Amino acid sequence: MKINWKTLIICFVIVYLTAFLGGIFTSKETSGAWYDSVRPSITPPNYVFPIVWNILFFLIAVSLYIAWDSGKDRLLVGFVFGANFVLNILWSVLYFGLRNPLLAFFEIIVLWLSICSMIYVCWKIDRKAAWLLVPYLLWVGFAIVLNYLSI
Repeated sequence: MKINWKTLIICFVIVYLTAFLGGIFTSKETSGAWYDSVRPSITPPNYVFPIVWNILFFLIAVSLYIAWDSGKDRLLVGFVFGANFVLNILWSVLYFGLRNPLLAFFEIIVLWLSICSMIYVCWKIDRKAAWLLVPYLLWVGFAIVLNYLSI
């Protein structure tokens, strides 16, 4: 398999730009009094989140690259990944920016469903791309539990 480096780099830039934008709302809030007051007891330590998210964003970028580079259904791939990226950022805005765990809870359900859509679309294109998204689905599933417990 020949790597299209330009496309790969663009995929990584898009995915990590999503991470950066979401992080604007998240990073300063995770050590504040408000978050400490709503943080469930089963929440992992703060240092775990950047490690996990960096791994997940790496996997998402590779998945996007595989799906996009296949040349199949690019419009659909762009739509499902793009919608997911917007939802990913929106959750941080709702939960940390607006400090609204209830609204964020409903939004994270939609985010989880968007990951299911990404997996479904990728499965039809290249199963490796779909499997790379499973850890993301599982982590957001855990985040749903944490979000619910913080309401």
